[in-house]
Amino acid sequence: MVEEMKERIRVNGFLSEASLSTAGELRWRRDLDSGGEERSLTVESEVLGLLTEGRNISIRAFVNEGKGGFSCGRSGGFRKSSRKDFVLEMPTEEAAELWTDRLMDCLNSLGRPKRLLIIVNPYGGKKCARKIFHTQIRPLLAAANVMYTLQETEYQLHAKEIAYKLDLLKYDGIVCVSGDGVLVEVFNGLLKREDWDTAIKVPLGIIPAGTGNGLAKSLSDAVGEMYSIQHATFAIIRGHKRSLDVTTIMQNRTKFFSILMLTWGLIADVDIESEKYRWMGRNRLNFYCFIRTMKLRKYHGRVEFVPAPGHEFYGEEVKDRGSMNTSKAQGCNSAEVLHGGYQGPTDCFDHSDWRFLEGPFISVSLFNVPWIGEDAKPAPEAKFSDGFLDLAILKDCAKATLISLLKKMSDGTHVKSPYVIYLKVKAFRLVPGNRVENPTKGGIIDVDGEVIARGDGTGVRGKEADLMAYGSPIQLVVDKGLATIFSPR
Repeated sequence: MVEEMKERIRVNGFLSEASLSTAGELRWRRDLDSGGEERSLTVESEVLGLLTEGRNISIRAFVNEGKGGFSCGRSGGFRKSSRKDFVLEMPTEEAAELWTDRLMDCLNSLGRPKRLLIIVNPYGGKKCARKIFHTQIRPLLAAANVMYTLQETEYQLHAKEIAYKLDLLKYDGIVCVSGDGVLVEVFNGLLKREDWDTAIKVPLGIIPAGTGNGLAKSLSDAVGEMYSIQHATFAIIRGHKRSLDVTTIMQNRTKFFSILMLTWGLIADVDIESEKYRWMGRNRLNFYCFIRTMKLRKYHGRVEFVPAPGHEFYGEEVKDRGSMNTSKAQGCNSAEVLHGGYQGPTDCFDHSDWRFLEGPFISVSLFNVPWIGEDAKPAPEAKFSDGFLDLAILKDCAKATLISLLKKMSDGTHVKSPYVIYLKVKAFRLVPGNRVENPTKGGIIDVDGEVIARGDGTGVRGKEADLMAYGSPIQLVVDKGLATIFSPR
């Protein structure tokens, strides 16, 4: 039976009584002459890696900042963690070898990634991703002895191409140093592959370095971790994983895969049209949101949805499928849509399952995660892998009321307003219409930060034709827990 190891050593120069448990907890108590304090390190949650030279073992750690800059076990809340080195001076080289072997056994048993593909988007956000990688991320990877291949994106959809062609056997995961958009490209590239069912099991990670960092914020907030680049990096190094729902967005024979949100109306207009103010950083969103609120647009349209259990009282029962010709066959006959690659969910819903709401609407949005940015929480009840999308509809209201609602979106309390319809759905269909005040102009449909359809007169132009047509029905169906992502704890 393996027993706890004990030794009289020096830790950072102080003579101490130290022990190392079979579970990987290192504890030491300084001699009374050195203060008599007890300290600890847990391999699983605080140790990056180690280096042994002769009698000295240097433990590279990422610990909660406490008194004196050391941790005494893991503390709760959002306290900041930082890099610390702990040098254990053993009495003999033989003792150093034994303790090193125990520590390495603990590290190797955790299943941490050993080699990563890291995709950096140098053009996102404030164009700082390259600097962020070299100054904040690379030192942590080096301390953890994680090997990596670095790839920078050079144009839109480059990350999708990389994921589509990648030799997945070379890597234990793919990490995006970017906003959410590059990660979405990677998902779509993996799901277009012939071996998509194997490819989508490769863990994906996100380190926030863009304008929209909703997934990274949602992951850290869900477990009470501090939201930061270094904390996100350490979460990937630790190798913890969780499942993530994937949404298939369909229009006739065209498909797109989403992991975050679809939005139409105010939120989409702000997200996409504010691109011309990108030099302002994240402030562009608040600035343009104010402009759009003052010059408010409302949109005609119709939405249909299959409500989750307990939400059946929203909307009215669908009786006439005439205007919504995306019958349930659109979700069932997906095999004829793509030649290879992920076909999407094959679940079919009965006619009686569907309910509907008619516009005009200020905004219609569906979310897979709670946060869409560092300070915007439009879907407080959203879960990563519950098999549902959170539908949030902003109804017509006074501008003063709307401004109040938008402010409350920072903590999710806006959903309590009678002007917000908020429910969970299994499936969804959208027929977007034109503006109430200007019937010749349409709107924008935004999926995970990218335009998939736009109406006439939007003033937003893409480099290529949009993926889908504006005005025709668009359907969303959720595949529960299809993808895997690196996650804190």
